[in-house]
Amino acid sequence: MSSQTILLVEDDPQLRLLIARALKEHGYDVLTASTGAEMQVLLENGRVDLVVLDIMLPGKNGIEILRRLRTESDLPVIFISARGDEADRVIGLELGADDYLPKPFGTRELIARIAAVLRRHGNNASQPHEKRDEAVFCNWHLSFSRRELRSPSGALVDLTTAEFDLLSVFLQEPQRAISRERLIELSRSRIGDASDRSVDVLVSRLRRKLSHEGKEAPIVTVRGIGYMFRAGVSLA
Repeated sequence: MSSQTILLVEDDPQLRLLIARALKEHGYDVLTASTGAEMQVLLENGRVDLVVLDIMLPGKNGIEILRRLRTESDLPVIFISARGDEADRVIGLELGADDYLPKPFGTRELIARIAAVLRRHGNNASQPHEKRDEAVFCNWHLSFSRRELRSPSGALVDLTTAEFDLLSVFLQEPQRAISRERLIELSRSRIGDASDRSVDVLVSRLRRKLSHEGKEAPIVTVRGIGYMFRAGVSLA
């Protein structure tokens, strides 16, 4: 049985009680909150392993809460929402949500997704890039602790959370062909809708941002497999 702690942020009392009971039955310790303010207090006063966060909350909504959280922490977050808008899903995932589950949903599915995110996050915690502070490639500098990328000229390059996570995967697997499926698996955050197409779009955006002074980005397509980061990488 798991002793991990799940923080459930949901303003519907009946749904909050239903989900909390199901999580406890599966061995999780559960904290509950109905607003972002309550969530913040709980985060400051105890250990939390994952947050289940409703988008539609009184006061600050889930997207605003996640945006602030990602400036402070890489804590795993699963969005839940009665709204099925693709825009909400994409914004949430790009801000760094690890998964998105539209309402209504079964508690068994939520629990399965929680277990998958915790496994993925736990596995990635031991990846080399989590133990290193900086990667250097082609005079580009990436700081893992500050989550910043600087161009050869020293300019700060704006990356979304999904772009940063994908680049981090490439930097820990340089000069090695990686399938799209493996890129999704290794990335800390869910990539778009976790499809081949969403990976292709994200790689295309990274290529544009990594192009500098007429030089092409060091991400190449490997036909029939996926992609390769062809530059040498120094981790420090």
